[in-house]
Amino acid sequence: MFKKLFNNVSPKGFYKLSSMLIPWSLAFSLIFITYGLYLGLFIAPEDYQQGQAFRIIYVHVPSAWLSLFAYSTLFFCSIIALIWKIKVFEILSISAAKVGALFTFLALVTGSIWGKPMWGTWWVWDARLTSELVLFFIYIGHIFISNAYDDKRKGDRFAAILTLVGIINLPIIKWSVDW
Repeated sequence: MFKKLFNNVSPKGFYKLSSMLIPWSLAFSLIFITYGLYLGLFIAPEDYQQGQAFRIIYVHVPSAWLSLFAYSTLFFCSIIALIWKIKVFEILSISAAKVGALFTFLALVTGSIWGKPMWGTWWVWDARLTSELVLFFIYIGHIFISNAYDDKRKGDRFAAILTLVGIINLPIIKWSVDW
């Protein structure tokens, strides 16, 4: 069992597996994302309090959830890369950091677009917004640290350590409104 697992996580095996899965994943993703955006942006009725401005929530909330999911993925890939030093998980870590930074940025921008008509301002310094901004900075720090060293493995190791320290931000984001 472990032999088959390690064959699939070797660069050659992973490339073969991912080459087979990526086209199918892309096709299904595009179909479901397009359908979901169509339903949310055109079919859903207008909100009785927020009017048409609430439709941005159909983009904002999934972006925020995906930013947290990408950080969880980054965390687990960083643990595996630190402990077992498997190169594929170092590559997955930097990929998760880039995707997570994109979704975090999208969540911050769409939240600001929604906040302007609802709160009258683009930004309020509440706990969830601020901790999501900190998450964005952690993603950017991970990307910069990973690329800062001439020795790529050393940069990935320090970026993984930043990720392990930054995991404390996830429960803060989740429960900050309740606290």
